[in-house]
Amino acid sequence: MKQHDAMYIDGSWRPAGGSGTIEVVNPADGQVIATVPAGSAQDVDAAVRAARAALPGWAATPPAERAARLAALRDQLAARAEEIAETVSAELGSPLAFSTKVHAGIPLAVCGSYAELAGTYSFEEKIGNSTVLHEPVGVVGAITPWNYPLHQIVAKVAPALAAGCTVVLKPAEDTPLVAQLFAECVDAARIPAGVFNLVTGLGPVAGQALAEHEGVDLVSFTGSTAVGKRIGALAGAAVKRVALELGGKSANVILPSADLAKAVAVGVANVMANSGQTCSAWTRMLVHKDRYAEAVELATAAAAKYVPGERVGPLVSAKQRDRVRGYIEQGIVEGARVVAGGPEAPAGPGFYVAPTVFADVTPEMTIAQEEIFGPVLSILKYEDEDDAARIANDTVYGLAGAVWAGDDAEAVAFARRLDTGQVDINSGRFNPLAPFGGYKQSGIGRELGPHGLTEYLQTKSLQF
Repeated sequence: MKQHDAMYIDGSWRPAGGSGTIEVVNPADGQVIATVPAGSAQDVDAAVRAARAALPGWAATPPAERAARLAALRDQLAARAEEIAETVSAELGSPLAFSTKVHAGIPLAVCGSYAELAGTYSFEEKIGNSTVLHEPVGVVGAITPWNYPLHQIVAKVAPALAAGCTVVLKPAEDTPLVAQLFAECVDAARIPAGVFNLVTGLGPVAGQALAEHEGVDLVSFTGSTAVGKRIGALAGAAVKRVALELGGKSANVILPSADLAKAVAVGVANVMANSGQTCSAWTRMLVHKDRYAEAVELATAAAAKYVPGERVGPLVSAKQRDRVRGYIEQGIVEGARVVAGGPEAPAGPGFYVAPTVFADVTPEMTIAQEEIFGPVLSILKYEDEDDAARIANDTVYGLAGAVWAGDDAEAVAFARRLDTGQVDINSGRFNPLAPFGGYKQSGIGRELGPHGLTEYLQTKSLQF
């Protein structure tokens, strides 16, 4: 078992102010694999002070040099990609193949994209007789989730550094080990002291201290909508900016002209990826009434291929496992029909949930309205396209979604009717430069690409 006893603050590893620790558990077997310090408000204050002291120098650093440091960071992450994948597999439970491709691979693409953007972005523009300056917003408090631990760190830290901001990171307490590895890469990339700082700790202690600290200018948070509302309230009291990427209940709309077999197979795979612990997962599959029975049969067969411990890992914790099983039981009570999986735990150790598919789901059911965050798919039927649009938009969320049709133009026409921040058209490919973020209670602001960079900038106009 590894025992980490330090925080990365002001360019060096220093002991935490208190003696508390957080145990990191491998969800595949329930064993404690490491401990990290439980940071206090005093640790957060030290990190914020370091970030504020480093801000003038980093903000004044030429964008080309900031780009060079981000490129060096990307190289450090690439050099340790195998270790990153193994670390995420150990603390999150993700199968190693998925960790290698997604948890280690996507952050490289995102970090590389900001290394390029930092060197090409126009931080000044002319508008009539004015010169408009795009300047760093200041010190960023980044609070990241456990489900994609390194991706969410990079998606916040890389654009913030590209913009000229300095950062204090508070990673999720369930998956803090890859954050420590990231800090080692920052150090090796020779990013100046104080520009990036890491404080591990509990959300109600270290997270709240960071969100309400008067030295923080912007809070960037990814997590549940309930916590996002709390952070928004804390930030609002100090009139500081927030960027919130919150929950989702995304609809996968399969129009009658679509290739049903492909749409269902990809839809099931999307829900089962990362053990269903993905905020943008297409957890509601909407199928025309005339093709509904066939879709249910296809989804049932597809789900059977996702064997716990092989293609599907455990959930991150016993608490999360019990929460997801509770939703499955609630779906049964409300009248939905289980066609794959169910609430019974798979045999063996670990926090596993059987990949589950529900048929006969109606829009008002709990499993069709609330974010479950597990390998659970609900299949709903619709009468026509107006009914499909109504059902798809009938939640408090609006993060992502998908539309399938016989041709892209038909799918795009329907996608324009969806109240959501991102829609995949006929299995569109992931684009690290496309803006990601939500409508309604799925959040405020955007991540990734140029739009993600602008979240960390403020504007000043000079009139001539």
